[in-house]
Amino acid sequence: MSTQLGVLAMYMPGRKLEELSFYRKLSVYGQKLGVDVFVFTPDDVDDNRSRIHALAYNQATRSWTRRWIGFPPIIYDRCRYHGADNYRKITRFRQKYTKLRYLSRPLANKWNIHRLLSENENIAPHLPSTVHYKNRKQLEQFLKKHPIVYMKPKSGTGGRGIVRLQRLRGGRGYLMQGRDAERRILPATKVTAARIPVRLAGWGLQSKYIVQQGIPLELKDGRVHDYRMLVQKDGQGKWQVTGCAGRIGPPFSVTSNLHGGGTAISMETMLKNRFGTEEKVKSIKEAAYTLGLHIAQHLEAKFGTFCEAGIDLAVDPSGHVWLLEVNPKPSRDVFRLTGDLQTYRKAIRRPIEFALHLLEKKAAPKTDTKLLNLAPQSQQSESH
Repeated sequence: MSTQLGVLAMYMPGRKLEELSFYRKLSVYGQKLGVDVFVFTPDDVDDNRSRIHALAYNQATRSWTRRWIGFPPIIYDRCRYHGADNYRKITRFRQKYTKLRYLSRPLANKWNIHRLLSENENIAPHLPSTVHYKNRKQLEQFLKKHPIVYMKPKSGTGGRGIVRLQRLRGGRGYLMQGRDAERRILPATKVTAARIPVRLAGWGLQSKYIVQQGIPLELKDGRVHDYRMLVQKDGQGKWQVTGCAGRIGPPFSVTSNLHGGGTAISMETMLKNRFGTEEKVKSIKEAAYTLGLHIAQHLEAKFGTFCEAGIDLAVDPSGHVWLLEVNPKPSRDVFRLTGDLQTYRKAIRRPIEFALHLLEKKAAPKTDTKLLNLAPQSQQSESH
């Protein structure tokens, strides 16, 4: 008898599911491993009869069909909120069904993640200086310390609403550029420190923003780059670095997100182009992989069991590795786009293997059900 895995998703406008091609691949791999994958949203749940009108992929007909099922024994949460209405729906679902077993869980927002990670002596040296935005005076003091500063929504995703400020020579103000809430590129503009909050009026800075030391990310052609690492639990329940790849932003963009027009490149190629020697490339890669595992282990100790994290890293010109962001619902497209299909397939397969491992253990870890209620709710979701 096959096992069931539920995938908790969210409808976009027009009842579309954002990651349907990923769910299809997940279903195909699931069937090979004896797991039936069912995709559903909170809207598909019949609360009165404790059943779900779920989507199942039929490989023979290459089509999705709906079936009434009971609640699967384990659920892979891929919900991305996209607005207050969806956020309310998923919060209500989690509060109602606390006894369900989850393969993944919401983490905290960027500010709280930063504070938690800074407690760990292995991670702290890799964290850029970061403050919660308070007022213009605090921003001006921060800008005096750091020639490049990023302002980020603490719960933002996909590069939305990120602003980069670069100090101009001779103290003649700042070059301000970034992306608005719709991911549109904001053209570079010269501003004074006093004008920054005015320019961003209506963005709700006090409640929503963090201010972070900028790491030099420009390549020789002026485009920015970073690295996306995928850290996952394997079939034995151990953390593994599934892979890491470089991302290069489009011209005039301050972010490298693939959904914002970025391109993917292998980590080795990117590092070799920048640092040349094999030894340097090897040492940077080792430092990055060690950091990724430390981050996953530390967050698991704080929040309880979860299956994966996307970790965005920067490598400065000296070769030092910096953490930019942690995403609890990571995409794996970066590996497909670099042509590393072996890693891409492993990235799809691992959540299913870990689900089987948890179900084989039968009894849930004691921390899980308690922490489902304690885990900070946030509107953080995947950054591509």
